[in-house]
Amino acid sequence: VKMAAALKSSFIEICSFEREIPPRFRDITVNLGLNAVPGSIKYPDCAGGFHYEESGKLLSVTSNRFIHWLTSGDTVQLVEQSLDTNLLNNAVRLKILHCPLLPGGVHIQETLNNVIILLLSSQTVHRLVLPHPSRMYRSEAVTELQMQSIFTDVGKLNLRDPAHSHAIPTAPGQLPMPGASAAWVSGSGEAHFALALPTGGILVIGLPPHDVHGSVSVLELKQSSVMQRLAGWMPTAIRGDSSPSDLVLSLVVRRLEDDTFIFALCQDHKLRMWSYKEQLCLMVADMLEFMPVSRDVRHTPAQGHRLQLSFSSATGLCLGVYLGVPKRGQFCVLQLVATEGNRYSLDHISSLFTSQETLVDFALTSTEIWGLWLDDENQTVVKCINFESNVAGQWNQVFVQPPPEEEIHIGSDQDPREAYLDMIFSPCRFSASAIVKALQIFQRGTERILDIAWDTMKKEVTLAVENELQSSVTEYEFSQEEYHLIQEAFWSKFYACCLQYQEALSTPLGLHVNPASSMVCLLKKGFISFLLPCFTVDHLYLSSDEYLSSEDEIPITDDPELGRDVLQLVQCLRMVSMSVLGDMAYMMETTLKHLGSPERAAEQVLESLLANDRDNVLEDIQNKLQDVRNPIGAMTFLLREMDLETEGEVDFHPLNVRVSLSQLYGSGVAASVLCQAVTQTAITRAVLCRDLLILQQLYLRLGDNVFLGGGAQMLQLQQDLIPRTSHLLCCYYVLKWASQFPLPPQTVLELFYHNVGRKLVVSQIHSQQGAPLSQEVLSWPQMASAIVTLFLWPSNPGFQFPECLMGNCQYTQLQEYIRLTAPWCQANVGSSRFMLGQCHLATGEGHKALQCFQDAATEVEKEEFLVRLTGLEDEDTAASPRLQYYNKVLRLLEDLGLAELVIQLATMAIPEAAGDTRSQAALRTRIFKHHLDLGHNSQAYEALTQNPDCGRQLDCLRQLVVVLCERSQLQDLVQFPYIGLHDEVVGIIESRARAVDLLTHNYYELLYAFHINRHNYRKAGTVMYEYGMRLGREVRTPLGLHKQVNCYLAAMNCLQLIRPHYAWIVQPSSGSVYQRPGTSPKRNYDGEQAATAPGNRNIEILELKDLEKEYILARNRLTLAQHDPASAAVAGSSSATEMVALLVQAGLFDSAITLCETFKLPLTPIFEGLAFKCIKLQYGGETSQNEAWNWLAANQLSTVITTKESSATDEAWRLLASYLEKYPSQNAQHQFCVINKLLSHGVALPDWLVNSYKVVDTAALLRLYLNYDLLEEAVELVLEYVDAVLGKGHQYFGIERPLSATAPLVWLPYTYIDQLLQALGENRSNVNNSKVSGPSKQLSLDEYHRLVEQATSHRLMTQ
Repeated sequence: VKMAAALKSSFIEICSFEREIPPRFRDITVNLGLNAVPGSIKYPDCAGGFHYEESGKLLSVTSNRFIHWLTSGDTVQLVEQSLDTNLLNNAVRLKILHCPLLPGGVHIQETLNNVIILLLSSQTVHRLVLPHPSRMYRSEAVTELQMQSIFTDVGKLNLRDPAHSHAIPTAPGQLPMPGASAAWVSGSGEAHFALALPTGGILVIGLPPHDVHGSVSVLELKQSSVMQRLAGWMPTAIRGDSSPSDLVLSLVVRRLEDDTFIFALCQDHKLRMWSYKEQLCLMVADMLEFMPVSRDVRHTPAQGHRLQLSFSSATGLCLGVYLGVPKRGQFCVLQLVATEGNRYSLDHISSLFTSQETLVDFALTSTEIWGLWLDDENQTVVKCINFESNVAGQWNQVFVQPPPEEEIHIGSDQDPREAYLDMIFSPCRFSASAIVKALQIFQRGTERILDIAWDTMKKEVTLAVENELQSSVTEYEFSQEEYHLIQEAFWSKFYACCLQYQEALSTPLGLHVNPASSMVCLLKKGFISFLLPCFTVDHLYLSSDEYLSSEDEIPITDDPELGRDVLQLVQCLRMVSMSVLGDMAYMMETTLKHLGSPERAAEQVLESLLANDRDNVLEDIQNKLQDVRNPIGAMTFLLREMDLETEGEVDFHPLNVRVSLSQLYGSGVAASVLCQAVTQTAITRAVLCRDLLILQQLYLRLGDNVFLGGGAQMLQLQQDLIPRTSHLLCCYYVLKWASQFPLPPQTVLELFYHNVGRKLVVSQIHSQQGAPLSQEVLSWPQMASAIVTLFLWPSNPGFQFPECLMGNCQYTQLQEYIRLTAPWCQANVGSSRFMLGQCHLATGEGHKALQCFQDAATEVEKEEFLVRLTGLEDEDTAASPRLQYYNKVLRLLEDLGLAELVIQLATMAIPEAAGDTRSQAALRTRIFKHHLDLGHNSQAYEALTQNPDCGRQLDCLRQLVVVLCERSQLQDLVQFPYIGLHDEVVGIIESRARAVDLLTHNYYELLYAFHINRHNYRKAGTVMYEYGMRLGREVRTPLGLHKQVNCYLAAMNCLQLIRPHYAWIVQPSSGSVYQRPGTSPKRNYDGEQAATAPGNRNIEILELKDLEKEYILARNRLTLAQHDPASAAVAGSSSATEMVALLVQAGLFDSAITLCETFKLPLTPIFEGLAFKCIKLQYGGETSQNEAWNWLAANQLSTVITTKESSATDEAWRLLASYLEKYPSQNAQHQFCVINKLLSHGVALPDWLVNSYKVVDTAALLRLYLNYDLLEEAVELVLEYVDAVLGKGHQYFGIERPLSATAPLVWLPYTYIDQLLQALGENRSNVNNSKVSGPSKQLSLDEYHRLVEQATSHRLMTQ
């Protein structure tokens, strides 16, 4: 990767600011009952770090894991960090009451099972035994996003246990006052603490192993004694052999084989090596031997000497000695060499000199020295040097993070609040702790802020400053300019508080270097920062002029002349940078933000510089440019180094390594560091490009004065270099925006890193390596450069960054990214338009989105993202890529319910499907569906007719019918022409009609209207007749019967509109097809024509008269249901005969008579029923009388009685009489059945009924009397009848002329008379019978016989 070409000669500081302030530290207090020592020394704050042995091993649970600590007074803060995973409960604050921690008084050592922390204070020593991470998580394949820290259970430790805490022994009246210290754990588990006594010598306290009971050992190492045990131990001050010259300034310890060596750098400039095992001083070396001109130093007690130790298998044990003497400082690197006879000596490896600055800390590795100083202005200075290869003793620069600007330029068009908030909350500026402390001070300590989220903090700051402003201002009216100034004053006040606390928290306290993972940390009071190798261009631009003058030794290019020109050009750029004031920088920034011309803005800045060049800076720049012999080549070199555009696409491969690599650099700390590294690079190079663009404009003004090549170089500058510089400036501005734009509690870049970038970078770097991954391969520069080059550089093919923003619903940020890159970026144009379209969809701007989608279609086959987008299709794989793209977008629009946009886009896509019938059909179907959803019925029908696929066309037609029916838009449905689709429409409606509930949908009525509209009356009649049939079978309710009547009426009307010869229909089948409700008689469940076996169906033709019969039957059913709703279910399926009985039962005699006349049924059941009702009324109570009026009212009487009040019984008899009169029958069958019904119930016959029946059939009446044993009525009837035959009252019996020879023949029912006489004879004992069997009857018969004989004789004589 091009950007990874980092120089190892310089480093840059990247601050790891925390973004949230949770209550991180758990506070633990240790009280051993000691009192504060009066007049004790106040030790300075100190910091240090510890890294695990396997921190550089990728597959280890301790990979990239370390502990850093800070001591301040009697408090020590311990924090465990991991770059791979977030650690829980990882911070503890330990307070040892009245016992200030010694500088460097924290020592951490790991064993197989434990991590042991040894603490040394002014009065006590302590041991903390914690579990080793490998014992907490035994599996190497750790994939959790979070893990427990070793400090999780630190609260369970008993820190007051004598086995883990011990007071430093002192003589009566003496104070311990230790200075330098060291500690270690022996191979047997004992903890040893070495303390430099103020009187000289070294005190060693030993604690037994933590899991073994034992006693504490104390011994003193001093030149005048070998070893004195605790029983006979006495401080040297009491013995009087004090030697201040051997006061130890710095202590280090190293275990070698079975012994432990204690190295002490003393006040007499000598290094002493003690053997703890032998309690002997094995070596004394005078450090002044390695310092030139040391005579003036020898007699001066040393104060600032430091000692560090390094051990490696290659170099063995090396000592780094810093000799801090007035006016100069010197590092000596010495190697410990063992000689015969257990003697040791030091080999001098290197001496390195530094300027006179206050050394804070230094670190020694097997090849390097890292130093941390404070200069005269109290500014942090960090340097490093490779003492093996750097013969000239040239220290490498470390570009420390500069403090935030003391003043912020506020443009006239800027809101001071927004400007200050952007500065305060932008990355790499302020830590959250500094902001919170400033907020507390600004609020005058009204409440203590302990827990506040990053996104909430901005609101709190705004509220605090606004409240302060409101409370301080007494006037209520201001001009806009005055209010602007007031705002700026209050915000600058708060900003000053932030600066103050940030400066305090940025105080450097120590260094931590881990050679195994190439990690260097700068430990500060409020946070830690990381030192990363600096890239070549950044190194040149950030280096000071004095340093650049010595860069000849650094091979920038293979061409020395070009390298010299590059250095001269960079010096000019630095001069330009110092000349650009805040308002000029703001103008350039605003131009880039608003997509203006960078060239024009640079020209305006140059004009402003020329107009205000009071210090002749531009003149100096012009003079400097004269020294650049090949400015075009130097500019080209810088542009080539900064241009991160790759030549081709990058192929990504899956990460084929252990699963634990999925967490590599996955913690929040690593993300913050890497992303802030990208931020720093983007900021630096954006400023460099800005200055280069201004310098190029100056070159254009100077022209031939600086170009030796003449017009050709001017033309190349104008047409090539300036546009390239402008392009790079825009690219780095976009990178800076992405790395600084806040998405609380992270930035856009951190969001991308967490979600996508990290895994892709690890995968890509691994795929480029032939060997397995190592910590060296995955170092910081490679990670940072890969993120930018592969995924963030706008001109490269990678499109993962916008994809990540879209996947996380960051639509506003994605729109801004596309807005910033669209005018000049030629990569992923179509992909960007597609993403912008999705953003417009999210914000409700559908028509803008449609235009974006349409623009992106032209790039479908050219850009990798769009190729992947269309390649994910599961269907239509044979379609063209552009058509697949359209299908993808159409589905997206459909998911969002944007029917109008779907229609528009599908219409646009149809030309792309020319020749592809299947795709055209799919698009037409989409257009139809969404037109139909929107209620555009005509357009939907038009799309349906244009569909080339018959199957889809039929589906659409079926959907059109169903939807319009559900919406009751039947007018549209009926009036569509359906050219070529008539039969299909009819079939669909028929299928739907026969498959759905009759009362819920009106498909039959729709089909009826459809046929009527086309004047097809026979089919219309057939439809309504079928509708009526189904209603009678399936909907046996008053409503269903009412609909059935109307259906039959409509069917009759249809046939009456046809010529009589054609007025017929085919009766719909009622066989097996209808055996299930809702089953279509013609079609199966799919609506297709059902196969029927030939010969199984009988066709029945129905004419108008048949429909009339069905209509009358249905109307009577409805009448019955209206009269008695409970009978509707029974009446619905009753035949005509059954209906007569039901009507008679209900008292609807008129309807029953009509039904009988229609179906030619006998009226006998009607008369019998009416007679029975008369009987019930005659013998019933008042209730039956009242109920009778209901059914009497339903029957019409021919006459109305007005002369007197009539009862229901009278009206019933009158109704019966009127029916007998109105409907005569052969042989008076109606009267016969009535009389029979009355006599069967023992009811006396009404006179009018007897008289009417005598006229018709006297014999039948006599037979009825005899059948019911009414002998008296029978005798009277016989007598009257005989008299009538004889001529007395013959008109009452229907006899025209009485018995005579000339009259028609008459007869008597002798059989019945004989039966009567026999019955009378058998019952003479009956009183009533004796009355009727007297001589009068016999005389009448005799007279009748006489006249018969006479008439017979007379007739015979006349013949």
